[in-house]
Amino acid sequence: MTTTLRPDGPLQREADGARSRTYLVCDNSRPVGTIEIATLPSLGPGTAAGTIRSLRIDEADRRRGRGTVAALAAEEVLRGWGCAQVQASVPPAAAGAARLATALGYTERSRSMAKTLGDRPPALPDGARARPMTGAEYAVWWETGLLGYARSWAERGLTEAQARAKAEADRTAGLPEGLATRGVRLLVLEYAGERVGHLYLGRREVLPGEPGAYVYEVETVEGRRGEGHGRTLMLLAERCALEDGTRLLGLHVFAGNAPALGLYTSLGYRTEAVHWFKQLL
Repeated sequence: MTTTLRPDGPLQREADGARSRTYLVCDNSRPVGTIEIATLPSLGPGTAAGTIRSLRIDEADRRRGRGTVAALAAEEVLRGWGCAQVQASVPPAAAGAARLATALGYTERSRSMAKTLGDRPPALPDGARARPMTGAEYAVWWETGLLGYARSWAERGLTEAQARAKAEADRTAGLPEGLATRGVRLLVLEYAGERVGHLYLGRREVLPGEPGAYVYEVETVEGRRGEGHGRTLMLLAERCALEDGTRLLGLHVFAGNAPALGLYTSLGYRTEAVHWFKQLL
């Protein structure tokens, strides 16, 4: 038996320059499933990446290696499209997809998490207060935060140039007008009059078709970590979300950040998607 991919429609060109196509997964020319692959918007030379948007094998044809062969064939197509990396996102309950990703050499990069808030905003600890970030603080935060964000991506498969380009693109997209960007909160947390951390909260689609508040960044000042200020910042995010009229709050956490993952889980956040990646050598 031979498993191959057969185009199921024309190559699609998207407005941002990306391309996508759906293929039939065939066993000796008999369709047994589908797979959709696409490129991701390029951030410059050498940054091309692709993604497996979906992979489905018919129930009667599963557990015969066809999904594995289909994913490997998709990687070859993406190589032909000039991609140096492939990404895939799977629901946390999809244990089979996670096993397949691991077997094919993918590495978990990060997780998307979300929480549905209650009606009443949580109280902040005594002595804690939030205030808007000043212009001077913003200038420092922009550059230092950019370097830290880029470093996180460089540690997870991007080159330094790619990571810097992604960090700049993400920051610019989220803050096109800096501190004056509508729908964004950049807050400094003080405890007993001393600055102990900051929160960057915006709005975006948290779940498919469901917009909400989004924690883009939360950080405790070095030297004040382990004192509970991270939890206070997350409670502050909940208060702000409810004030802005939404009960859905989302965030993104990199793999390996066990303290953050533990904090978010203890606060009731649930994993909505696990993001994997693999270098295409």
